[in-house]
Amino acid sequence: MPKSSKTARQVPKKRKAPVRRRKTTVRGLTASQLLEDIPADAKALGEAITADGGRPLAVFRDPLGGHGVVLAALPIDKVQPTPYQRDLSEPHLRRLASAMTRVDRFLDPLITVRQDGQYWTPNGNHRLGAMRFLGAQSVVSLVLPEPELAFQILALNTEKAHNLKERSLEVIRMLRGLVATRGGTELDVAPLLEEPAFATLGAAYEKRRGLSGGAYQSIVKRVDGFLDEPLAEALAVREERADAVLKLDDAVSAVVERLKARGLTSPYLKAFVVARINYLRFVKTPPEFDVALEKLTKAAERFSVDKVRQEDVKASGPPDAVDEG
Repeated sequence: MPKSSKTARQVPKKRKAPVRRRKTTVRGLTASQLLEDIPADAKALGEAITADGGRPLAVFRDPLGGHGVVLAALPIDKVQPTPYQRDLSEPHLRRLASAMTRVDRFLDPLITVRQDGQYWTPNGNHRLGAMRFLGAQSVVSLVLPEPELAFQILALNTEKAHNLKERSLEVIRMLRGLVATRGGTELDVAPLLEEPAFATLGAAYEKRRGLSGGAYQSIVKRVDGFLDEPLAEALAVREERADAVLKLDDAVSAVVERLKARGLTSPYLKAFVVARINYLRFVKTPPEFDVALEKLTKAAERFSVDKVRQEDVKASGPPDAVDEG
């Protein structure tokens, strides 16, 4: 074909808009200000640490908010984990102790708050355990004057890579601790608890450590919510909801046993059964917690295993979230 006499029009390339960097607002203290105007509560804490047999190494203001902090050496027998946090992982403790032995140094101070002459660490339990394992006599810690910060620090810890059981047990322990130390409603402390499902599943794990909580997590998340009730009353509701989860688990476990008796095998049988009875996937507006759990439990009790084939179980594949605890 003859070439067109008209020159093809060149489409200009669009120029990329310049990336506008967000202007950072300067805040906090300069290095020289960290030792100026030390808050009275931090000075008093330093004196209390000395009376407890520890040694303040520095009393200063933190560079971000200007709050008082004491860097201190504490007798190791005076330091304990908070009563609320996850249990120690023995393999992790031993790996940490091995790493400390190789460098022959303790380089990551604990964070602690003072409680009646003792020191609770909401961040550093494995480091503390490793130092005990190695026979250490003292640890270095950033000691905070405000004991209530332990709850906020634990809330940050629950966002780390804990498994479902660890997160849930930590949250329900925090809730119990909050009942004993402060007023208000569960809704008031929602940011500390992160998810209402963790509180309910945590209460269930306390009653049944071998619970396959991951099989029920999506269900509980769909119908659970923070309670606008006083903390003590909210805790009682969590116990009741945990019982409902365990009743559902009993019904589902009975179905699993009948499937196994028919020769069906899979590590995901429980999740398979839950997926089959989970009508909430098709409901736009979820019902109340008790209504949903009761209906699911009845569905499990009526579950017929006669027509289930091995191919059905295999085709379902692994569930999105399974945590066998």
